[in-house]
Amino acid sequence: MATAIDKIQLAKNASGSLAQATTGQKNDVLRQIAALLITRTPEILEANAVDVANAAENGVSESLVDRLRLTEARIQEIANAALSIVNLPDPIGDVLRGMTLPNGLKLTQIRVPLGVIGCIYEARPNVTIDIATLAIKSGNAAVLRGGSAAQNTNTVLVGVLQDALAQAGLNRNAIQSVDEFGRDGGLEMMRAVGLIDVLIPRGGAGLIQQVVQEAKVPTIQTGDGVVHIFVDETARLDWTLDIVTNAKVQRPSVCNAVETVLVHAGAAERILPSLLDALGERGVTIHGDEAAQNAYFPTVPATEEDWAAEYHDLDLAVKVVANLDEALAHIEKYSTKHTEAIITENVENAERFLAEVDASTVMVNASTRFTDGGEFGFGAEVGISTQKLHARGPMGLAELTSTKWIVRGSGHVRAGSAGSQTV
Repeated sequence: MATAIDKIQLAKNASGSLAQATTGQKNDVLRQIAALLITRTPEILEANAVDVANAAENGVSESLVDRLRLTEARIQEIANAALSIVNLPDPIGDVLRGMTLPNGLKLTQIRVPLGVIGCIYEARPNVTIDIATLAIKSGNAAVLRGGSAAQNTNTVLVGVLQDALAQAGLNRNAIQSVDEFGRDGGLEMMRAVGLIDVLIPRGGAGLIQQVVQEAKVPTIQTGDGVVHIFVDETARLDWTLDIVTNAKVQRPSVCNAVETVLVHAGAAERILPSLLDALGERGVTIHGDEAAQNAYFPTVPATEEDWAAEYHDLDLAVKVVANLDEALAHIEKYSTKHTEAIITENVENAERFLAEVDASTVMVNASTRFTDGGEFGFGAEVGISTQKLHARGPMGLAELTSTKWIVRGSGHVRAGSAGSQTV
């Protein structure tokens, strides 16, 4: 029986098939994936229904079940996302810079695949397709660990991916799953030095920290989203109602949903009652400071834990702050560096917010729900990186590449004494 390492090795052995594939071949795979997702929708939904039922039986929260659940419409969206990547430029072989040295050597820096991408994530079947399609278009193999909660669904989806590769004439082993090995499969991925080139965790803070702290292979840290919106003194009421409601209610279980709203004291009387009423009507529980409690009833008194909470649900922390300085200080203390936004008509405050807030994405007068690879035009995303090395923000095709230097000479040798050393 194959072990987790055996399956990772299969992906490594097959990675050359994708690295050398033409753009046309890779696009053929993506079209096959989209077609197979539609033709196998009944099979996918049947497997997903088992996972959803098991999750409900095990007491998983409704917000997490929502992430797990697939419908015909969601499968169609996933298929459409795969097709959208066909139209994106293939980054492999792109020339980033080039030069001819005074001695005549010609240097060119080009994009190349990373090799084998590992991803560990939780109960998000759409991520299985997102990761794989981006990996395929960027010439990378992928090893996936999608969690036991989605194992039945992911088994069918990985079969779709492998069949699409084979039908396009590429090595089906380039996409692998280690779900059947449970947590041990994830641990093997973390230890797969020389087999997995980069490991990307997607999920809650606990999962991300475990991977970052325990992995022996390089990692890209995607962040949990303690996301803030600051409602400045000049914020328009209609924009505030629309933006905050969208950012909290549209899909509260995702990482770009707002978790804390900070309201300028000068706008509190004008903004808070209408805003909190609108949120309450949509089923949002307000965890408020004293000013928020005075503006809206019923309100849960906010605790220190609320300011650092990623609720993944219809809960929202609300605090009134004296000014922009206090808002910036609060964000600096509690931000997870994911997405931060300001609603304002003051250009100076907007520019200061953009300049001073340290996050992967900073917004003015827009919902935080826009921090997303699909919305940014990437087709899909591998995750949203909150670190500063290699990639930051939504990660699309370009972020799944490395570079190499091509040097062309004509009998060149380096001048210098025989004892000189490279420095």
